[in-house]
This record gives sequence, C-alpha cells and structure tokens, in this order.
Amino acid sequence: MATATAPAATAAAPTAPGGTPADGRTRARAQKKREAEHLRSLTLGPGRKGRVAAYLVVAVLAALWALPLAWAVLSSFKAEADVSAAPLKFWPDSGWTAEAYRSVLAAGDIPLWIWNSVLVSTIVTVITVTISALAAYAFSRQKFRGRKWLFGLTVAAIMVPPQILIVPLFDQMIALRLSDTLLGVALPQVVMPLMVIVMKNFFDQIPVELEEAARLDGAGDFRVFFAVVLPLSRSIITAVSIFVFISAWNNFLWPFIVTNSPEIMTIPVGLGTVKNAYGVQYASEMASAMIGALPLLIVFMLFQRHIIRGFATSGMGGQ
Repeated sequence: MATATAPAATAAAPTAPGGTPADGRTRARAQKKREAEHLRSLTLGPGRKGRVAAYLVVAVLAALWALPLAWAVLSSFKAEADVSAAPLKFWPDSGWTAEAYRSVLAAGDIPLWIWNSVLVSTIVTVITVTISALAAYAFSRQKFRGRKWLFGLTVAAIMVPPQILIVPLFDQMIALRLSDTLLGVALPQVVMPLMVIVMKNFFDQIPVELEEAARLDGAGDFRVFFAVVLPLSRSIITAVSIFVFISAWNNFLWPFIVTNSPEIMTIPVGLGTVKNAYGVQYASEMASAMIGALPLLIVFMLFQRHIIRGFATSGMGGQ
C-alpha cells in the first residue's frame, strides 16, 4: 500500500544561495529521476527479476494491443478495393492513399463535432471532479449520521448498468427542456461513483496531522480542503480528470439518444451518421475511427505520467 510519502511534491528545487541556474536544473533532473524510480518501484516492485518479467509481459501485451491498431491505421490509407480484397495484403496493389480521410471530412462537419465533444467532455470533467472530490473528502474525513450507508450506496451504484437509467434520464431532459442541447448531453454524465471511491482511497492516505495543523491556525473545513488537501492531490485529480474526459468523449449511446440536430452531435455520433450514409466501407470506417481517436491519443500521450502517478499512489496499483 502506498505510504504517506505518495503525494510528494514534484516541483523543482530552487537554486541554493551561491548556486547557478545550471545547478538548479541539475537538481530538478535528479528529483525527476528519483520520482520516476519511486513510481517504478510502486508499480513493478523493487526486485530486478520482477521488473524484467514485468517488462516482458508488458511488451507482449503491448504488441498484442498494438497489432489491431496498426492494422486499422494501415487500412485507413488504402483504397476500398484493397481493404476488402482477399487474401489480405500488407502492401496495397494500388498504393497508399488518403482518399478515405478526404471522403469522411467532406461528408460531415468534423470540426464542429470535435468542438462539441471538447465542450461536453470539459463540462462533464469539471463537474464530475468537483462533485467527486467533495464527496470523497466528506466520506474520508467527516463524521456524520448515515455516512456508512451513503458510502455503501455509492459502492452499490457501480453495479447499476447505465442503460437502465436512459429512460428516466431522457424524461428528465424533456421536462427540463434540455433535450437536443449540449447541456442535455453533458449533465446526465456527471455522476461517477467509481471516481468518488478512487479519490476517497487517496484522501485516506493523506496524514491527518497536516489538516490538524491547519485547523490550529484557524482554518475551517473548506479552507483545509482547498488549501491543504487539494494541493497534495494534484496527481489523483489529474488522473481522474483524464479518465472522466476520455469516458465522456467516447460516450455514444446517450448523445445518440438525446440529440437530433447535426449541429449538436458529438464526434462519435457524427462519425456514425457518416458511416451509415456511405454504407459498409471499411477504409472510411477506419479513417473515421482514427479521426475520433486522435485527440484522445494526444491527451493520453501528454498526461500518461500523471495517470500512472495518480493510480499508483492512490492504492489502485496493487501495492
């Protein structure tokens, strides 16, 4: 289990008196190296043999995961006749082409759908992280009547399939006149019980003495939460935010049900309409999938370290 040293500060050490900026950068690189070693020890264990075995297993799994993705990328740059030809060939007879991407981009309003997905995913992420953080801190630190029952209901809510809630949620959106609006797409997605549990596990590991010291200085509950707890929880907040953003971006069923106008569609729904309009065309389908996944790939590549750090130090890494 991660110890209280998990939410350690990641900022670079300041330059000591009499030191040079180069010395400060050297210390910052050493700090990052120590932090990387700490994260590797949390996820892979301290032993060398265990690390080698883990890297081999991860390499095999990564290859198995990347093979279909590589095939999809290559298929998106082939002509339709080469994609559906039998037997399948790595090198297309007619050469590589970007015609599938041109046809998909010409068939729909891709930039508007991407903007709608960014807006909806951002709204869902901000509201979900805010609600989850406040609820998790209440479950972790506050003592109130019915606390165990409410937390039990939160855990039980994970087992409720979201498809069961579609009809009542749709009736609520109609009653609130939010059907076929971006708010109607975003608001039903803001409650995620799993994120509450993950953040509570992290808050449980923050030393209570830090909060008690702040209370001795006259800080109230909200000031302790915003001035002490949140700064120590940047890693888990970043990790939860990324997972919530990806989940909202990939959501197809609810936006498909609640939207009718093309200008309100998100990227998964919009690309689905393009695919249906053209029938079964494998090259266009692969190009659509690549266009929809590219923003998420960029986000993950930029913030993957925060994801690993957040879940390794929250007790979700198996330690």
